[in-house]
Amino acid sequence: MFRPSLVATDLDGTLIRSDGSVSARTRAALRRVEAAGALVVFVTGRPTRVMAEIVAQTGASGLAICANGALVYDLDNNSTVTHRALDTTTALWLTAEIRALVPDAAFAVESGTRFGREPTFVTMWPDPHECVGHITELLLAMPATKLLVRRELRGITLADAYVAIARIAGSAAVVTTSSHDLVEIAGAGISKGVALAEIAAQYDISAQRTIAFGDMPNDLPMFAWAGHAVAVANAHPEVLAAADEITASNDADGVAHVIERLFP
Repeated sequence: MFRPSLVATDLDGTLIRSDGSVSARTRAALRRVEAAGALVVFVTGRPTRVMAEIVAQTGASGLAICANGALVYDLDNNSTVTHRALDTTTALWLTAEIRALVPDAAFAVESGTRFGREPTFVTMWPDPHECVGHITELLLAMPATKLLVRRELRGITLADAYVAIARIAGSAAVVTTSSHDLVEIAGAGISKGVALAEIAAQYDISAQRTIAFGDMPNDLPMFAWAGHAVAVANAHPEVLAAADEITASNDADGVAHVIERLFP
């Protein structure tokens, strides 16, 4: 493969190690990309409110696609570039339908830099400024960049309900997942792939000049658009099957392996 003009990478499970760190080797690899004049874009399910620490670890700058494509964030200016929320009426309808399907469902709302959750929703990123209340109250108080669903007891899989939830949403919303116990819902037409294509167009970069790294099903739209898709070895089976190349795991600096080859 020729040297890409755009390197797009997921964070958790892909660029970030299992202990939450970014290795020195990976930081050096990202610097190679930027030194060569290519664009680095982080493409993550993470909300902007938990980006600062990771961005500081990578040392990278520029743009990040957050919340699975619903929000684009300027890392240099700490500002939101675009924000596309899930329609409130649709979100309220979906929560009612999902709770009928999964009675022990617990909901949370990512809303730009704000976060709200039901008391039974256990989050991996506690927020001292969070709002806690019933999902109806939360959705009426803040636009949903992303609606989150998990069972009241964290760790219990939602895999059995995922397909049914996606079927309920139909074309009204985009349903995806980045872990076995969490379902993530965004507005219609929103995905990592769509947001990445829009950024690439702004820089006059084609899909053929783009390489994308990922590990979970929410990375599949990005894989479908990019000219070359690379899965880390620890990726979900669907992601491994969709990849053009499989590299080492996130804990073995798989992203850095490929970048070092392309940017010697």
